[in-house]
Amino acid sequence: MTNTPSVDRIIRDIHHSLVHLKESGCTGFDCSSRSLEILGGLGWPATETSGKHDETLADIRADLGDCTRCGLSASRNHIVFGEGAENARLVFVGEGPGFDEDRCGRPFVGAAGQLLTRIIAAMQLTREAVYICNVIKCHPPGNRDPEPEEIRHCLPFLKRQLAVIRPRVICALGRVAAQTLLDTQAPISRLRGRFHDFMGIAVMPTFHPAYLLRNSEKKREVWEDVQQIMKRLE
Repeated sequence: MTNTPSVDRIIRDIHHSLVHLKESGCTGFDCSSRSLEILGGLGWPATETSGKHDETLADIRADLGDCTRCGLSASRNHIVFGEGAENARLVFVGEGPGFDEDRCGRPFVGAAGQLLTRIIAAMQLTREAVYICNVIKCHPPGNRDPEPEEIRHCLPFLKRQLAVIRPRVICALGRVAAQTLLDTQAPISRLRGRFHDFMGIAVMPTFHPAYLLRNSEKKREVWEDVQQIMKRLE
């Protein structure tokens, strides 16, 4: 059976592209080299997605398989691929699975995950309507930060997930996710509060829910970031 995109999705993709072109300073349809360059950035190039523009999340999960590409495979219990709507307008990206996530194979199910669920509900959304995943798919021992080599192996799969979903906004949860997506070493305190770009998708970095559990005074700033996301999704 041919997997034909819905009219709603086609319209949403066109709108997404036009908005990004406007924000990038391009007007009209003169097919200038600058416009073509920006459009190329919106299309998730073949070098990023292995040319599989019609693949599904299930295809990517099958390709990931019982991954042994890095040393994390030796200590993990489950690969945590991600979950949610394949056509979600909003994707949350964390740094990696924690202890609880490793035990059950689902993202954000521990105390931080429960807080994220409440944040999603405050946005008048559900976990089923968004997509939730991480930069890396396996739990780092001792909840340490992912190492560059681990990120290098996992990041192509995240890019392919985002290419399939084509969300309107990515919410990068925490320092590691934000720095990885934006290829920067800037602190999360400087990155949050404004939109950035990744693969032609608007990215809003904000504090990780686990950080909020230890620093409740930062919840106001997260809510400010979330309100910007809600406005962008309107």
